[in-house]
Amino acid sequence: MSDAYERERQNNSRLDELSSKVAALRGVTVDIYDNATGSHDVIDSSNEVYSNLSTSIRGSAGRLGRMAQSGNKVAILKLAGMIVGAVVIFYWILSFFW
Repeated sequence: MSDAYERERQNNSRLDELSSKVAALRGVTVDIYDNATGSHDVIDSSNEVYSNLSTSIRGSAGRLGRMAQSGNKVAILKLAGMIVGAVVIFYWILSFFW
């Protein structure tokens, strides 16, 4: 009878260990799910920001094109200055990475 009692005690001990491991695994699974959901929200937000940026750039490019077509010399010089400035800034930014 003592032997059966000892086995029952060992089984209960192992069952408690297994239960704690399952609870820890459940916690990790929930954390992974929460992290994935949070990342999805960040991606959606970034997509919206880039979409708005794209629309804004398209509108600005259209206005710059109309300005250049008007034949105004000052406007054409401003456009050329903006393009040169953008290229210089782009080159300056890239120089930090290479």
